[in-house]
Amino acid sequence: MHNFILSALCFAVTLALYFANKKLYRRRRSLLLMPLVLTPMVLVALLVVTHISYQSYIGETHWLLWLLGPATIAFAVPVYENLPIIRRHWLSLSVGVLTAVVVAVCSSVWLARLLTLPDEVQRSLAVRSITTPFALEAAKQVGGQPDLVALFVVITGVFGMAVGDILFLRLSVRSGLAKGAGFGASSHGAGTARAYEIGQQEGVVSSLVMMLAGVVTVIGAPLISRLMS
Repeated sequence: MHNFILSALCFAVTLALYFANKKLYRRRRSLLLMPLVLTPMVLVALLVVTHISYQSYIGETHWLLWLLGPATIAFAVPVYENLPIIRRHWLSLSVGVLTAVVVAVCSSVWLARLLTLPDEVQRSLAVRSITTPFALEAAKQVGGQPDLVALFVVITGVFGMAVGDILFLRLSVRSGLAKGAGFGASSHGAGTARAYEIGQQEGVVSSLVMMLAGVVTVIGAPLISRLMS
């Protein structure tokens, strides 16, 4: 009974912090105040200070992870509503997705091997550049550790979202299509959220690229696993 109450309390605190953080972010648009950045940091600090175990915390909040799947699929709605954009640029988007997946997987594995990281970490890093539901599915076939995969996905998303605007400015990228594709391919859900803040076209393209990159990675996971063996 005690564990249930503790888990339920953690669930309530998680929701309260998230919605309070969203309200704060609307008032002051800052990277450090983004819900995806600040809320996890506060939650981790609370768990460490109160000595609450991960198992106790996740007890009544595990279904929030399940909602990542439907939330990701929901990105398909604006894509469907903007099909003319997709039809006009289908070739460049397709080539871009394939290139992004190959570069993301190869660079992650190469760097992990260069640093002589454990095999489990290498396999977990291989699928870090796609959104969580796809990454967890691909990790089963590649041999990655789910908790590590989720951590690497979040770090990749936040980092890509943080440096994306700076890179686009430095590289003089002005095309909304290019910005959306860049965010979707490199920083999945977090980047897509940022892309929608920039504009509708950027958000739609980012949504499509994010989903396509996830599908391609899951389909190619057996090949990735074989090449890493």
